[in-house]
Amino acid sequence: MTTSASDTTFRPLAGPGELGLFQQLSYVLDDELPEDLASGRRLPEWMWVALREDRVVARVAWWAGKRGRAPQSLDFFDVDDSLPAAERHEIGLRLLETATAAVVPAGAQRPEYGRFVPGDWREDPAAREVVETRLNIMAASGATPLVERLRLEWRPGTTLPEASTRLTFRPATDREELISLMTLVVEGSLDEHTRDELRTMSPRASAELMYEEEFERYTTPRAWWRIAELKDGGEPVGFVIPARNDYNPIISYIGVLPAHRGHGYIDDILSEGTRILAEQDVPRIRAATDLPNVPMANAFARAGYVVFQRAINMIWK
Repeated sequence: MTTSASDTTFRPLAGPGELGLFQQLSYVLDDELPEDLASGRRLPEWMWVALREDRVVARVAWWAGKRGRAPQSLDFFDVDDSLPAAERHEIGLRLLETATAAVVPAGAQRPEYGRFVPGDWREDPAAREVVETRLNIMAASGATPLVERLRLEWRPGTTLPEASTRLTFRPATDREELISLMTLVVEGSLDEHTRDELRTMSPRASAELMYEEEFERYTTPRAWWRIAELKDGGEPVGFVIPARNDYNPIISYIGVLPAHRGHGYIDDILSEGTRILAEQDVPRIRAATDLPNVPMANAFARAGYVVFQRAINMIWK
């Protein structure tokens, strides 16, 4: 499908061979595109450009967790920042709406938009203009802000926290045990994605969805997934899911059961997850938490994680 307006053409890539065309504009995830295309996590028909002759003036692309799935997130959206502001807005919005109509089935929920931004984007006038240009175009299409998140990284050479003297750790027994614990953690969660899910589903359904869409995809050992218990055969107090996704070693999920919050156990559990991954000689460990979740952000800071980016998420309701 190709559409034209005066001097601008809007179309998807003809195939992987046009990746260089798509990369005329840049974004921090550009280096992941070749592998995403090879693995089927991204398709050329999900990657659209706005062209003036051979010059890309805007681009947009969607991503899915694995081959064969419908688009799960809109994670690329760029406009040529050398264009006048009004022109950027007009072209970006036209591209976004044209491509969405072709990629997202009629009547389906539009996938969430996510953008990685510098940690100081509000204080840097140039970075702020870039970010707000894209967010304003999304807002004009009907998207509303969901959350801003801290992206965190633990780096080799950082002192590892000491092993817990209060808790013992063991692998999760099975899927049911972990989902049961997740169901308890989900209630009262400060995570905005979880809170948004709970508006339309039960805590159990939210936990099952997370397990199926996230945890089941990991190919790293499930023996890394640890249940934290009180010493001397005590009850569970929480759990941590260290893993590797398609791109990085990560702390995928961490939680303390409501009955045991307020005792600082999050530090012990995060330390255990960090140690498991650090022992694999990884180049980094990535994690994320919502900006308003101050207790979790503080726990990551105490464990030696540093903020290297932020992420902004928007949704269409």
